This record gives sequence, C-alpha cells and structure tokens, in this order.
Amino acid sequence: MGKTIIEKILSSHSAKPLAAGDVGICFVDFCFSQDGTSSLVLDGLAKLANSIKDPRKYAMFIDHSSPSPSMGVSGVHSRMRFASKTNRSKLFDVGCGISHQLVIEEGIAYPGRLILGADSHTSTVGALSAAAFGVGSTDLAITLATGKNWFKVPQTYKIIIKGKIPKGVFSKDIALYIIHKLSANGATYKSVEFYGEVIDQLSLDARLTITNMTIEFGAKCGIIPADKKVFSYLSSIGVKKYKPVYSDNSAKFEKTIEFDVSKLTPYVAKPHAVDNGAPAQELKDIRIQEAFLGTCTNGRMEDLEIAAKILRNRKVSPEVKLLVAPASNSIWRKALQKGLLRIIMEAGGIILPAGCGPCVGTHQGVPADNEVVISTANRNFKGRMGNPNSFIYLASPATVAASAITGNITDPRKFMKD
Repeated sequence: MGKTIIEKILSSHSAKPLAAGDVGICFVDFCFSQDGTSSLVLDGLAKLANSIKDPRKYAMFIDHSSPSPSMGVSGVHSRMRFASKTNRSKLFDVGCGISHQLVIEEGIAYPGRLILGADSHTSTVGALSAAAFGVGSTDLAITLATGKNWFKVPQTYKIIIKGKIPKGVFSKDIALYIIHKLSANGATYKSVEFYGEVIDQLSLDARLTITNMTIEFGAKCGIIPADKKVFSYLSSIGVKKYKPVYSDNSAKFEKTIEFDVSKLTPYVAKPHAVDNGAPAQELKDIRIQEAFLGTCTNGRMEDLEIAAKILRNRKVSPEVKLLVAPASNSIWRKALQKGLLRIIMEAGGIILPAGCGPCVGTHQGVPADNEVVISTANRNFKGRMGNPNSFIYLASPATVAASAITGNITDPRKFMKD
C-alpha cells in the first residue's frame, strides 16, 4: 500500500514504517515557542532535565506582545533572553517578526522536515511540504529534553481546488469558503493535502495562507506538495539540501473533497466563528471602527501589495483605525523600500512593528465595547482581540483595505481595475 506525505515524513523520522492510525516515536528536526508559551516550556524543561538535548534545534520568538505592553510581559521577555543565553538556543527578539514567517525566512522549514511549535498555527509551513504540528508547552519541553516525541499518524484528506480564480478573490477568501463548507470540525486530527489548478496558480505567499487556516477546520496539519515555486524560494535563501516528499499514486486517502471556486466572490467570516461565512457583498451595511492587516495569515509582501493597490490615492474613513503589522522585519523593510508603507500611511493607515500586533489582544488596537473590526487574522471568537464585547470579521487584505476606505464591510471589486 502506498503512503501519503504525512505517513512518509513520520516514517522517515521513526525507527519503523508507519501508517495512518499507528503510534510511533519520532525524532524531531526543530522546535519553537513564542512569548505566550515559552515560560511554560521553560517550566516543563526545568522539571525534566533543565537542559536542551540539541540547542541548535530550538528557537524562541518574541512576537505576540512585541514590544512589551506590561511589567509582567517584560518579565517573560527577560526570562526568554536569559534562557536563550543559558541554553545556547536562538532568540528572535522584539521587532524580528512572527515565528511562522521567520521559520520560513531563516531556512528552518523545507520539504520533509518534522517541526513542532508551541503555537496552534505551526502548520503554516506545510506550504513548503514540511510536517508541522502545533503542540502544548509540556510536549515541546519533552521534545527539547529528549529530541523526540510520540505521534499518532493522522488519516489524510485530499482537497482539490479547481476552477479559475475570479477577480477580487484571493487565497484568504478560498480558505474562509472551505472552512464555511466543511465547518470548524470538518477535518479534526487529519492531515490535509491540497491539490488542483488553483493551488498551482497560487504564489507561495498565498499558499501559506491556505496552510495557516487549515487548523481552523480542525486539521492536525496542512501540506502542499512542493513544486518549482517552493524550490525557487528555497534556492533564493540558500537552502539546497532536502528531499521533496510526495504521496504515492496508490496512497490511501480517507476522503477526497473537491471545490470549484470559479463563481466564488470575496468572502468574510462573521462573529464569532471562523466557519460562520458569507459573501462580503451581503454584509455591506455593517459599519466598522477598526481594520487590521497583518498576522501569520496575511502579513506578507503580497498581502501588503494587494492592500496598497486599493489604498493608493485614497483615504481611510475618518471613523476607522487602519492598523498594519508586517509579518517580519524583512517584509517591513522591503515594503518600505517599495513604497508600500508610504502609500498606506498617506491613506491614513498606522504602521506597527513587525509581529502579531492586535491579533491576540494583549496590546495594540484592543477594540472598545461594541466596536466592529475587520481583520486578516485567522480567528474571531469572543475576546480574541482583547475585548469579548467587540465583533470581529475576517477577510482578505483586499476586503480589509476596501472596508477601511468606506467604513463599511465592502466587496473590494469596486476598487479594482481590470
């Protein structure tokens, strides 16, 4: 019987062949945590061994509350800095950017790798055909102390996305539409492989949005088979030694699901669930007070370029706060050099440091009671941005930019030229 990508990757990291449903002990290529989880990781590590088996395989990221908004968080950051020196592990400090983006930019993620992160959206790097799982802090501490962990091999869903991508529709719209159709529990503990002509058309930036959002319909990980776009990117950052992994023709998929996006229009997730979706044009009467462009879902160069095209020579509504946080310092600088940040600022946008920004709700842009936010983030449950009495809509960078201009949730096609 042939194997799926996840079966092959976990088998290659184990002492025995593994198939869906099997439990195996696998060595792990890399681990990471962020400032919301690192203290618990360090606590767990202290109870187990107080040392890391291989410090080269671990990094901490200060991204969720960057820069620090409080004395308590400053203490966490200080502890992370001290621990990185003591354990000789890597630390990405304030302003470096979001863990999921930096794992890619630093050449840590590439085809065939097994990566664990103490963050639920670790699966983002599956767009580079790596197996990446979000795990709890204790599990990560165990892996740091031993270099390995146990895994139950997930069944695999095959999702085929076909058709021609319509004007004004982007990978975020596609992801939100799929989540709406499958529900938030539609692929619980599954590995999801993405195929089809639409996936082939998408840039690497756009594919990362798809694998990032895979977690929002319950999947354990999302994987896109590596192609020339992935190989070209890896070559550009100096990554040359890797072996691409592909599912066998005889691989057994638990389920195959097809989506045709040819007639899809810009899509939005309504409060307070990611699977509560609707076309943007149906929500035109919803007034907004805040718009946020960024996060590990949509804080990359392509996202900033999409928004800047809409914002160029236009003004943000005086009733709206437009906050923009590039996903990494590298993206921040490139966007500055290309003039994208100037366009956004001249339109009335506010540029934040590279990092998670308002997404988690620990600082920067916490909405007031009853305020409505439209965001490119990946979650919109009550309290996600720091106030359970606010309302969060999720959308593409184009829809967020268009909505910031009008002050209402807006189908971005009205601002897009043929």
